[in-house]
This record gives sequence, C-alpha cells and structure tokens, in this order.
Amino acid sequence: MPREKGRKVVASNKKARHDYAILDTYEAGMALTGTEVKSLRAGRASLVDAFAQERDGELYLHGMHIPEYTQGTWTNHEPRRTRKLLLKRLEIDRLIGKTRESGLTLVPLQVYFSDGWAKVEIGLARGKKAYDKRQDLAKRDAEREMVRAVGRRGKGMDE
Repeated sequence: MPREKGRKVVASNKKARHDYAILDTYEAGMALTGTEVKSLRAGRASLVDAFAQERDGELYLHGMHIPEYTQGTWTNHEPRRTRKLLLKRLEIDRLIGKTRESGLTLVPLQVYFSDGWAKVEIGLARGKKAYDKRQDLAKRDAEREMVRAVGRRGKGMDE
C-alpha cells in the first residue's frame, strides 16, 4: 500500500492563538502506541488543556486526549498519558533554554499526519493579558467590517 502524501490535520488548538502570542513554531514527532495512531487516523484527538514540558532533558506532551481505539483490546492506551516529543537535540536544548530564561511556554497548536507520520506543531508562546485579547478582537472586527464595506461598495450597494 503506498504511503499517503501531504498534510492531514487531525486536531487544532484554536484557543492557543487567542490566549498566547506565538513567537516561534516547531514540528515534532510523537512517540505513540499502535492504538493511538489508529485513533488519530480516525480523526479523534483533543488539544484542549495540552502543554509541553521539560523533564530530564527531554520534552513531553501533557494533557493531550486521544480516545481509546474502539476496536482495541487489552492493548488499548491510556487516553491522557504523557507522550514524548521527538526533536533534534539542538532544538530541545534551545527550547528548554528559552522556556527557563524568559517565562515562555510550549503550547501544541496542531496534530497532523505529514507523509504518513504523526506530528505535532509546538508553539513557543508568551501568555497574553486580558487587554491584549480585547485589542486583538477589536482589530479583527474592524478588519471584517472593512472587508464587508469594500464588498458592498463593489456590488454597488453603498453609494
């Protein structure tokens, strides 16, 4: 059977971009069991409350929910188990250094299959304050209103 090509998104963390200012993104592999991969291929995963953390010089993903595989037997996995992230040593050291020094955090943004391999997009993020969130919402609303006005004018509705 040929390996699938391209990128198939399984889950995305929409709230992360609202709650955090994403400074940089990294693509990481995940150490998964067979039933976890099958459950992901079925499109079932949740990144709500998930975060990455350093332990013993390695990065681990906490709080990601992959439901049990329905056809799995006693070999099924724990839905919220801690999963190891697979990155190059240089990237791990850089991320650990940045999170320790400047109060940044690692937030998963997307889980997807890239050419058949399960990947997670990790964002190096700084938490937003409430006024930053309000400012972003106001800016987005203003941009939407401008696009609507241009559309109405193009259709000849606003004279």
